[in-house]
Amino acid sequence: MTRVTVVEIEGCLASGAAITHDVMATANQISKTAKRALAFDVTTVRLGRRRKQERLRGADLVIVPGLGLGVASADELDAKLKSPACRRACDMLIQSFEAGAALAAACASTFLLAETGLLDGRRATTTWWLGPLFRERYPTVELTSDRIVVADWPIATGGAAMAQMDLMLAIVGKFAGPKLASACANYLLLDERRSQVPFMAINYLASQDPKIARAEKWVRENIARDFAIEELAEAVALAPRTFARRIAATCGVSPIQFVQRIRLETARYLLETTRLPVDQISRQVGYAEPSTLRRLIRRDTKHSPGHFRPAA
Repeated sequence: MTRVTVVEIEGCLASGAAITHDVMATANQISKTAKRALAFDVTTVRLGRRRKQERLRGADLVIVPGLGLGVASADELDAKLKSPACRRACDMLIQSFEAGAALAAACASTFLLAETGLLDGRRATTTWWLGPLFRERYPTVELTSDRIVVADWPIATGGAAMAQMDLMLAIVGKFAGPKLASACANYLLLDERRSQVPFMAINYLASQDPKIARAEKWVRENIARDFAIEELAEAVALAPRTFARRIAATCGVSPIQFVQRIRLETARYLLETTRLPVDQISRQVGYAEPSTLRRLIRRDTKHSPGHFRPAA
């Protein structure tokens, strides 16, 4: 049985905390029904201004659900991370890790893990819209913000808020076995998801850098034709290498992926709002071959273009 401590910081995402407990309770119930040993022994520690100081004792795994919705800006997140509750949580995570515990966090709580220094030199993910800020604050962490879960054990991280479900299935798979994780997914009607890419709003990310915002506008204005990345970089007065660095810092993608995301977003919008044939949509977003568009949509969403058509 894996001894788990869930650290709930005051104001944490209620859904993230509930998902954490629900998935482990489901794993235990399935194990009990199968007359097997329970998978998890769960303890909850709550930290806040009025909470007593607590120590984590004997945990094999420490899970920190998302910090909450009040971290919409860099300043708000910085203030949250400097709060007594978060500083106390950082100390707990370091002590637990040094004592041999594995650690897991999702959404903005990945910043909490990074604050401890325990992610330095490791692979990690975070909620996609905070990716640029994460890269700026923690340059020694290998951030892959397109991934929903990065299980670089003994530390695992998850992406945006509902990635807590995916993170918990990864935890069940690691500590109780893939069969039980699959059973939990079936019982809770959860689909396997690997990437945050289909959910990323590239215009939101691009807006954080004026040059990249201009690049996004230029791509949308020229979306129907074929063009080289060098032409795009020239249009915003950047050298190709500088452009690539700015794109990576702002959006976490390469220039080619940046253009591809805009083409696919536009194609999906046309699929959802018109009855245009796929061949015509493909040409309108810059793909001469409809098979290319079909392949990219299926790769990113696991669905065919027809899946996004409005119901008759």
